[in-house]
Amino acid sequence: MTLPRLLPAAYRPVLADRVFRRLIAGFAVSYLGDGMSFVAVAWLAMELAPPAGAGLWIGGAVAAYTLPGVVGALALGRWLRRVPARRLLLADNVVRGVVLGVVPLAWWAGVLTPPLYVVLLALSSLLHAWGNAGKYTLLAELLPAEQRLAGNTLVSSLSFAATIAGPALAGVLVTYAGSALVIGLDALTYVFLAVLVARTRLPQAPPVAPVDGAAARGGLALLRSHPQLLGLLALTWFFNLLYGPVEVALPLHVTRDLGAPGTLLGLYWMLFGIGALAGGLAAGALRRLPLWPVTVAIVVAWGVLLLPFGSGAPVAVTVACFTLGGVVYGPFVALSVTLMQTAAPPRHLAAMLAARSAVLLTASPLGTALGGPLTAALGARATLAASGLVTVALGAVAAVLLLARRAGLTGPSRNGEASATAPPLP
Repeated sequence: MTLPRLLPAAYRPVLADRVFRRLIAGFAVSYLGDGMSFVAVAWLAMELAPPAGAGLWIGGAVAAYTLPGVVGALALGRWLRRVPARRLLLADNVVRGVVLGVVPLAWWAGVLTPPLYVVLLALSSLLHAWGNAGKYTLLAELLPAEQRLAGNTLVSSLSFAATIAGPALAGVLVTYAGSALVIGLDALTYVFLAVLVARTRLPQAPPVAPVDGAAARGGLALLRSHPQLLGLLALTWFFNLLYGPVEVALPLHVTRDLGAPGTLLGLYWMLFGIGALAGGLAAGALRRLPLWPVTVAIVVAWGVLLLPFGSGAPVAVTVACFTLGGVVYGPFVALSVTLMQTAAPPRHLAAMLAARSAVLLTASPLGTALGGPLTAALGARATLAASGLVTVALGAVAAVLLLARRAGLTGPSRNGEASATAPPLP
């Protein structure tokens, strides 16, 4: 296949792979469904719930759409950690498509109640951590090491693009067709991806030895046996935790501090999404990046870009900073996944990625929950600035630990030779 010369060189070998092109088309459709459900899940909960308890049911529905993945990752690991990546991805999409498809059917039959709705959302997300692990494990099996960053970047960039297009499309459909229909369309996007995966000839996973003591352990135990990856998970978890209060404080900053309409809030998030898409694609186009230093630098830079909110900077300045924050944040997911794909043993990659997904699913909701009392106590401006300051501190600690580890790896061991047991840093 001949690719346009304007396409960055790093992406040409990836997109020349026919299997990757088919997969990324399926991911694009599925991500668009996710973007639509970002609006529709909460909206349908609001329509179903009694007015007095609407807030509780909306929160329950949003949590049920994500958090049960933690339970699935931990409770089902004994059976799923040795399942091939393709089957993990296929199982997650089949479950999501079928269970979410029940929602509009129950709505049209007049039997959909708030409890039933929350249960269906929870069941639909039970395998999602494993499906996410299967997706990135499959990419690691499909692409050579030098192409993984570009491949991961294209996939994560589709997710950012969906956060721009999906909610906008869902807003129109919710208004004119109903939120239950939007969730039905989301179900169809999962069915589409499942059919595409089932009909695509994918590479075979690397063979796993019949006697594999490490494989008998769960993904979290495997991560604990790799300090480098455990440190990466801790950094990512705290980064996501500190991002959570931003989702609470920014709307209050717009409405209360600035007295501005919701269109300004929409502008912030739209430009953030555009910036993240551009930043991710730009970073992925580079053939070689020092993965660890860039990952830590992203954490520090995002924190710095939140600080102007606390100083009462003009709206134009904070809008520009939030846009640049998107550019900075855009490569983070692809970089962190590539680091794990690089350092994790291939036969344990799916279990470790599932454990990673399960742990990270708790970070942003917890940060969002903390954002409420923090904003009430400090105010929206101060909460945004505090999130930025603590994030800068987190990045500084990570930078010190990274430098110390590199010094230890290059320094002499007790036998007077360079350490041969420590895992390599990219």
